[in-house]
Amino acid sequence: MTFLKDLQSLDRNNIGGWPQSIKLFFTGLLFALIVLLGWYLYVSDQQDALEQAVAKEQQLKQEFSQKQAKAVNLEGLTQQLDEMQDMLRQLLRQLPSKTEMPELLVDISQTALSAGLETELFQPGAEAPKDFYAEKPIQLRMVGTYHQFGTFISGVASLPRVVILTLHDVSLTPKNKDAKGGGGLLVLQGTVKTYRYLEDDESVEAKAANAKSAATTGGQK
Repeated sequence: MTFLKDLQSLDRNNIGGWPQSIKLFFTGLLFALIVLLGWYLYVSDQQDALEQAVAKEQQLKQEFSQKQAKAVNLEGLTQQLDEMQDMLRQLLRQLPSKTEMPELLVDISQTALSAGLETELFQPGAEAPKDFYAEKPIQLRMVGTYHQFGTFISGVASLPRVVILTLHDVSLTPKNKDAKGGGGLLVLQGTVKTYRYLEDDESVEAKAANAKSAATTGGQK
C-alpha cells in the first residue's frame, strides 16, 4: 500500500525527490522495455534471415534436382550429340570440296546461261570459313523471265553435287517499269551465298580463328 501511495503522490517536476523504491521500479521498467525492444528487433532480423535462407534452400534444391536429372541422362545426351555431329558431318561432306568449288561456280553460271538468262554480273567474293563449312558470296545481276528463273533454279537443284544457295539482299523487279508490260523481263540482283565443306585441317583452323575473333570482340566490349 505504501508503494501505491508513493506512486500516486509523485511529483513529476521533482524526480530527484522520488522515493528510492519508486526510482528502482521505473529503472527496472525502463531496462525491461529496452531489453524487450532489442530482443524484438533482433528476432525480427533473424526472422527475415531465416525466410531468405528457406527461399535459398528451395532454389538450391531445385537446381540440384535439375543438375541431377542432367547428370543421370548425361551419357545418353552425349551419345545423341555425337550422333548428331556425325550426321552433320556426313551431310556437309555432300557439299562441294575446295577443289570442286571453281567448277561449281562455272556450273551455276552455265546453268543460268542454259536457262536463257542474261548474266550482267556474276562476281564471286572471298570465302568466310565457319566451323565445318565455308560461305562463298556471289554478287549477281541477271535478267530474264519468270519462267527462265524457274528453269535456272531447277537446273541448279539438279547439279551432280549438293548445291545450297541462300539469298541475301536480293530483289526481283521488272526490267522496264515505265514500258507497258516490260516485255515480261525481270531483274534479279543482290548477293547469294553458296557453301562448301571444310576439310578436317581447314575446320580446325577455322574454329581457332573464330574463337580468336570472338575473344577479341568480347575483349573490346
